[in-house]
Amino acid sequence: MSPSAVVTVVPARRILGRLRVPGDKSVSHRYALLAALAEGRSTLTNFAPGADCRSTLACLRRLGVDISEEADGPITVLGRGIGRLSSPSGTLDAGNSGTTMRLLAGIVAGHPFSSRLVGDRSLSGRPMRRVIEPLERMGARIEATDGHAPLLVHGARLQGIVHRPKVPSAQVKSAVLFAGLHAAGTTTVVEPAGTRDHTERALLAFGGSVAVDGLAVTVAGGQRLVGRDLSVPGDFSSAAFWLVAAAALPGSRVEIAGVGLNPTRHALLDVLKRFGAKVVVEVDAQVSTPDDGEPQGTITVEHQDVRPVVIGPGEVPGLIDELPAIAALGAHGGHVTVSGAAELRVKESDRIAALVAGFRALGVNADERPDGFVIGGRAPHASGGLTGHGAAVADARGDHRMAMAFAIAALAADAPSTIEGADAVVISYPGFFETLGRLTS
Repeated sequence: MSPSAVVTVVPARRILGRLRVPGDKSVSHRYALLAALAEGRSTLTNFAPGADCRSTLACLRRLGVDISEEADGPITVLGRGIGRLSSPSGTLDAGNSGTTMRLLAGIVAGHPFSSRLVGDRSLSGRPMRRVIEPLERMGARIEATDGHAPLLVHGARLQGIVHRPKVPSAQVKSAVLFAGLHAAGTTTVVEPAGTRDHTERALLAFGGSVAVDGLAVTVAGGQRLVGRDLSVPGDFSSAAFWLVAAAALPGSRVEIAGVGLNPTRHALLDVLKRFGAKVVVEVDAQVSTPDDGEPQGTITVEHQDVRPVVIGPGEVPGLIDELPAIAALGAHGGHVTVSGAAELRVKESDRIAALVAGFRALGVNADERPDGFVIGGRAPHASGGLTGHGAAVADARGDHRMAMAFAIAALAADAPSTIEGADAVVISYPGFFETLGRLTS
């Protein structure tokens, strides 16, 4: 679709089809950044098309990295080597992308120049102290506004550290590890709980070395990375919305090919099984050598039953990006309870408040908790809608995952529903609404 601030979603009895989703956003960021630090040429196919990853490419170009693109084709990056980026030709604008800002801060911290990292209003409200503190311990100096962007990063000769973050975060872990590539000695991050391991896999894919011992991840400074040809798997977090829709709507079946099957990312599949869905996974490619990067395959989900779902703090780190999709199960006769997810309040929006407000606007029972939410519990009519669920308006608050979650919830309505701020899907999934129309036609 052409980006539009307002989209109307019509009810659907079921969702059927086979599809592919855009390249994984998390993997695309990391491949682009490491390709810039590698020596030689890298070709990245199925690179994520959303605005967030475009921000990463734009920042790298300002740091002197030669990047070429073909229309709907691969991205080619001419790497400069670790520590050899150029002083930026201007401000480094991360847009709405927290991944861009945090990971890039770790990289420029190890270069002998100053960089100004900025973002949009949403990104400027997200916490950056969790990155600033370890990077300053390593030797960089960072100016910020009350722990928020803009960040003025004064690079320096870094020294490896052992960092023990209080909150599990793959972005913080990755930022510190990227800084560690530029540091003397070794750098270790010991997480309070496991997070996605895309950075560790990407380092191996580019010929680097990384040691993993339980929750401790260690890299050595002074490594040499080598340019590679890599394919980005389909984005599991984007696929999540179709998988949830198939699980929720009677008579539904969705098959998604070429999607990433990283073990640290697919906890949603267990949640859907608990909900009552039939889930089948076929692996196309296992990681058997460093060149393989990420496993991928085909996921098929069929509706079978509807049962309550309870997600506690121990599951949250592995589901943090899929929680908005999971919440939509509560609009389809299910009941979803989530706790231990206070981190949702510092995403692109306050996702706890935004989810509850949006689902209430759609006529779904929703209660806000300090660290989570309860969605659903109201019995559906025979027509498949929920009482008061028709002719409603939900505000995505500029958050791509809110827009998609509300769209999936609106499929259960008994009348068309309107989503304001639906253009936010361009952040990660520009073709989302076109695909929705095809699967529900």
